[in-house]
Amino acid sequence: MNNPEQEVAMMNNINPEMDSAEKRLNELGYKQELRREMTLFKTLAISFSTMTLFTGITPLYGSSLLYAGPATLVWGWLLVSFFTCFVGFAMAEICSSFPTTGSLYFWAAHLAGPKWGPFASWCCAWLEAIGLIAGIGTQAYAGAQTLQSIILLCTGTNKDGGYFAPKWLFLLMYIGLTLIWAFLNTFALEVIAFIDIISIWWQVIGGTIIVIMLPLVSLTTQSASYVFTHFEMATDTTGISSKPYAVVLSFLVSQYSLYGYDAAAHLTEETKGADKNGPIAILTSIAIISVFGWAYILALTFSIQDFSYLYDPNNETAGAFVPAQILYDAFHGRYHNSAGAIVLLFIIWGSFFFGGLSITTSAARVEINVEDLGNTFSCNSLISHLLVRNLKNVYALSRDKGIPFSSIWKKLHPKRKVPSNAVWLCAAICILLGLPILKINVVFTAITSICTIGWVGGYAVPIFARLMMAEKNFNPGPFYMGKASRPIYLIAFLWICYTCSVFLLPTYYPISWNNFNYAPVALGIGLGSIMLWWVLDARKWFKGPVRNINSENGKV
Repeated sequence: MNNPEQEVAMMNNINPEMDSAEKRLNELGYKQELRREMTLFKTLAISFSTMTLFTGITPLYGSSLLYAGPATLVWGWLLVSFFTCFVGFAMAEICSSFPTTGSLYFWAAHLAGPKWGPFASWCCAWLEAIGLIAGIGTQAYAGAQTLQSIILLCTGTNKDGGYFAPKWLFLLMYIGLTLIWAFLNTFALEVIAFIDIISIWWQVIGGTIIVIMLPLVSLTTQSASYVFTHFEMATDTTGISSKPYAVVLSFLVSQYSLYGYDAAAHLTEETKGADKNGPIAILTSIAIISVFGWAYILALTFSIQDFSYLYDPNNETAGAFVPAQILYDAFHGRYHNSAGAIVLLFIIWGSFFFGGLSITTSAARVEINVEDLGNTFSCNSLISHLLVRNLKNVYALSRDKGIPFSSIWKKLHPKRKVPSNAVWLCAAICILLGLPILKINVVFTAITSICTIGWVGGYAVPIFARLMMAEKNFNPGPFYMGKASRPIYLIAFLWICYTCSVFLLPTYYPISWNNFNYAPVALGIGLGSIMLWWVLDARKWFKGPVRNINSENGKV
């Protein structure tokens, strides 16, 4: 007897010569609506650029190095990469079975079954929305921090009268970047399409230049034994005396950096042979960023001139941004000026600018209505690498009427045909997240915690649903792990739970208002409200993904 998916396929007279991923899409009850033109290379390029090299490692490098020294930072990257592979394998298998736009949201609904599917997709949708909006904040903060160092070195140094932006100006730079991204998303969407192309090459070429040049320019480099074996705690600074706790915190930079590989899954309805190429792109992205990221960490760590001096508030960069001091020491030591350091910092700043612009584009499109979307954009254009990644998820959510209050935020600008209300809503929430900059020193830790828990937490929902699903009910695609599936899904789920848990931990002791990680409070209020909303109202009308092929008569 045929299962429901096979019956849908038969009733709709699926062409045996059509793309294998399109066949699977029709079996799931969805019509192919996006142009399937993307090659494996293009999908891989977008996925790689989503897992940005600089935006993850650079802002948390200094704090992670401080907790336990270079060895745990260097080996921690490899350890986190290893466990990330389990998540990647799990997502690759699901992607092969469900090569449809909406990915996580769609996967969660179908894997959880009719009873729990709506709730699973609801959780997925909101976790990803939270991760994206907080992601704007991470890019704005890191961009402001890098700009602060650039201004300081352009006007001198902290030792000879250079201008170090105070907290109020830092906040204004944070707000300014957010407003620029919102403005561009409202009035200059054509520019974003061009910036997307620049962004991909900026990551590849810029990363290669820094990784190769930095150790070559440094007058002296640390020994291999220092980089790979030296353990050093800074109890006087962090207040942390427990070695295991310090090691756990030193891994945060790696856990924050290694996600975003689900980008390939969001592109499956536009990728040729997506049931095969989607999994390949996911796993290859993880492999490439693991190698590039480790090379970047090694380049920075080998180039350290004086570990304790990096954090000295009286050093040339005011002890505020460790990578900036490493770059300054290298170029000033060799050429007796900071011009080279400024150029490389500008490359890093550009990465934050592109990343923030893309995430703003993506987050705002959470409210787009599918009909309006079709009239606004060409579905096969690279509007922005993160827009492409998340636009399809939003497209699916809107198609399935899963956005509460979407009537307000889905409205398009009358002339520009962009969701301007949603753009400025995202910008406003991002600015609110950054206001504690004036009083709290660990704002970036809190925002990255919210971002990571939202983004990575969204991965856990379909993985857990697949783990609980009876094997006989799973229709595998070309990439299938067989008997290895269960243990891999279990390890992946536990790793995600661990990752989300550690981002809620205090990062400095004793705890005070000045160093308080407010992520648990913000997430508690936000997720608690969303769950309450579900219980009181949303469960009555939200049904998750809705097929756009009628299984009774084959009509769209």
